[in-house]
Amino acid sequence: MEAFQDAGVVVTGAGGGIGAALARRFAARGARVVVNDLDGVRARAVAEEIGGTAVPGDASAIVAEARDVLGGTVDVYCANAGLASAGTEAADEKVWASAWDVNVMAHVRAAHELIPGWLERGSGRFVSTVSAAGLLTMVGAAPYSVTKHGAYAFAEWLSLTYRHRGLKVHAICPQGVRTDMLAATGSAGDLVLQPTAIEPEAVADALFAGIEEDRFLILPHPEVAGYYQARAADPDRWLTSMNHIQQKWEADGG
Repeated sequence: MEAFQDAGVVVTGAGGGIGAALARRFAARGARVVVNDLDGVRARAVAEEIGGTAVPGDASAIVAEARDVLGGTVDVYCANAGLASAGTEAADEKVWASAWDVNVMAHVRAAHELIPGWLERGSGRFVSTVSAAGLLTMVGAAPYSVTKHGAYAFAEWLSLTYRHRGLKVHAICPQGVRTDMLAATGSAGDLVLQPTAIEPEAVADALFAGIEEDRFLILPHPEVAGYYQARAADPDRWLTSMNHIQQKWEADGG
């Protein structure tokens, strides 16, 4: 396992759920961890627990402060903050804009701040918490599905563009994870995600296994690989299967 002793690590959206699990795991490996969350109370609680430093606020705007806290260098940036925005094409444009800003543009802004320094020194690691929805889709959640596709595409682009210059990129794409975000998905989440939901710690396990194997795509639910292959091999058959789930959700009152 790659050592993270004294590495400077930033985890956004780390007041709970997957982010808190990642922060704890990096801290256990000896990293100096900045815990970010919009909820300052939760960020400070996790930071105190792991011996890290809380930097509350908008994930898009904390890179400079986090870098200062870490002595001028961020070795690992975990773009974990996200919004599980439900709705159809008719969702309010403010919902679409917020989902785009948090799920995609926060990653872009962080990369813009970090990559010049990483390229100069020839190393850096960008971890993007995407979702299986970024590879597949999610019923009842157009803004979430579309922006998670964007998050995955951006991580993929970073990897293909900079891997020969020392940048490591990982895209974590779980299905259901037992977090507040899953609870907020309502009946759609109950139907699609709850039956195979895992604990946040299992996501951290999957990431560290992927780091050890130097893998880009991290699948805490291994079955997602088969779904992704089926989607690519026969899109119409896959869409028909997903539409059956949509119809079941509607029949159940979704």
